Amino acid sequence: MANSTAKDDSATETDSRTRRGSVSDIESNTNCDGVVLPPPPSADLSRFEEGEKVLANHKGRFYEAKVLEIAYKDNEWNYYVHYPGWNKSWDEWIGHDCVLKHTEENIEKLGIKQEVKSAMAWKVSKMKPRCPSVARGRKRKQDSVDAVVSSTEENMVPTDNLLTLNIPKALRKQLTDDCEFVTQMQKLVELPRSPNVDEILKNYADCKLKKHGRVSDSVEEILKGLRCYFDKALPVKLLYNNERKQYEEIVAGGVSPSTVYGAEHLLRLFVKLPELLIRVTMAEETLKELQDEFVDILRFLRNNQSTLFVSTYKAVEEVEKKDI
Repeated sequence: MANSTAKDDSATETDSRTRRGSVSDIESNTNCDGVVLPPPPSADLSRFEEGEKVLANHKGRFYEAKVLEIAYKDNEWNYYVHYPGWNKSWDEWIGHDCVLKHTEENIEKLGIKQEVKSAMAWKVSKMKPRCPSVARGRKRKQDSVDAVVSSTEENMVPTDNLLTLNIPKALRKQLTDDCEFVTQMQKLVELPRSPNVDEILKNYADCKLKKHGRVSDSVEEILKGLRCYFDKALPVKLLYNNERKQYEEIVAGGVSPSTVYGAEHLLRLFVKLPELLIRVTMAEETLKELQDEFVDILRFLRNNQSTLFVSTYKAVEEVEKKDI
């Protein structure tokens, strides 16, 4: 299921012709020799009903699913399920031993709760951002935050589910200053940063825990996904040319960028998120949940701006001398 296939909750819109074809293969009561077999038992005897919400095992992980159809083959019930939040192309037939009742007991049982993922959160953590090649010597055209934003908009394609993030004014100025320091004054953020991205996201989760008494599974997965996007997008989307040498010297041997870089580069990610997520078509409800969480993180960055962002950038020579 690790795929960037677009989300679609319209299970009822699944191509009925395709599904009926699959059912006919399963429900056939005639064997290969043409011998007519006894009719299948009544669907009333099945453990699950059409339309029922269940927990389905897909490649070793349990996901919330909805039973669309029931069929009987080889002396066992089979279920055609749809995974809410996933494109209809993931709909599949599974055996009775791959389905559990959607109960709190089953969710808690044997740690299954840790395996049940919301489609939106899991998809965010597993999606690979588009990584077009970046020529090492090519001059970046982002001389200000406005240029950054406009370049993002130019690369977008029309979509009904467009993620829109309004960067707070204070953070927009932070982006502008960051760009000027790096591209015009030839200065760099001294690395490693403290707090780093991992620590910032953990602090954000701690604040939510303190405020609400808990951090939902979906929020935890969104934070994991954000960290994943940061690590993958940093070298291809979030660096200016004169930062690349520093990156190559600091991030090596399997080191995660999220343990080295801080709020300055994390903020750049939020400018690029609409572009990175442009290929992920989401249901309106899921998109809103994701967008609301990103807005909340931006609010956290703004409220803690004085402690999360550096106040002084270092000259390239100073940074390189320290690294030596």
